[in-house]
Amino acid sequence: MYLCSVKAILEHIVTRLTPLYGPQEARELAFWIIEETTGMNRFDVSMHKGTKNIPELEIILKKLSEYVPVQYIFGHTEWLGLDLKVTPATLIPRPETAELVTLICNQHSLPFREGQGVGFSTLNSSPLLRRGRGMSLNILDLGTGSGCIALALKQRHPEWQVAGLDNSREALSIARTNATRNNLDVHFFYADILTDDIGHYDLIVSNPPYIRPSEQDSMTANTLLHEPAQALFVPENDPLIFYRRIAELHAADELWFEINEHLGNEMITLMQQSGYEAQCLTDSYGKQRFIHARFSR
Repeated sequence: MYLCSVKAILEHIVTRLTPLYGPQEARELAFWIIEETTGMNRFDVSMHKGTKNIPELEIILKKLSEYVPVQYIFGHTEWLGLDLKVTPATLIPRPETAELVTLICNQHSLPFREGQGVGFSTLNSSPLLRRGRGMSLNILDLGTGSGCIALALKQRHPEWQVAGLDNSREALSIARTNATRNNLDVHFFYADILTDDIGHYDLIVSNPPYIRPSEQDSMTANTLLHEPAQALFVPENDPLIFYRRIAELHAADELWFEINEHLGNEMITLMQQSGYEAQCLTDSYGKQRFIHARFSR
């Protein structure tokens, strides 16, 4: 594409992508592309300031037409104030995972009420005993991928000792790169949760694979075609395999999980069978998305 006004480039991208992504997402992608390739900020793009040449635009649009996630195209994403490298070896951090980080940071010592699921509005109005800044916690992010959860926790609480494990050496390499690029001291190490001893921690958090193969029809093409299957899918006949193993290890008195929205009740039962009191918490869309569990002594 030759030198064009920013307005013309924006309109061109939206026109090309709307049939595939819809008008709202196409416009968001257009802003993302222009910001990434020109260094302009969103305000200047929205004001259609100046003229630009984006030689690689058609290549980018072709990849987007093949549903390659824009985060993979540019090799990074902004998430909870972190600049994270992402590749097809790692999942792209989601908004709901950001909610999980917020819960962990702000909602310790939540009172349990048997059989009651609690949403965000209830959580925020509950009397909570918060851990004060300066009190150290020893935390493990299990199945860390890009390292997003571990790094976000460490960024918000530098006094916490945070580690992340994964059974993908490629993902671990990316997580370590992300720790360096965000200047955060998090220890990442290799282990297979299904077979290895992982030690003991104050708190374990995990967003493990939890999608059943029968649920593929509800997934976006971007995720299904390009994100790592081993980080997404579990056996149809044993969808709680990773949660069960973590619970049985009793490697932490406090557990936080992101879960399959359709398996909240099953997760509560599983936690109770392993000696944990557990609550299922809803995300901002009202879906059963998180489990908070404490070991009953």
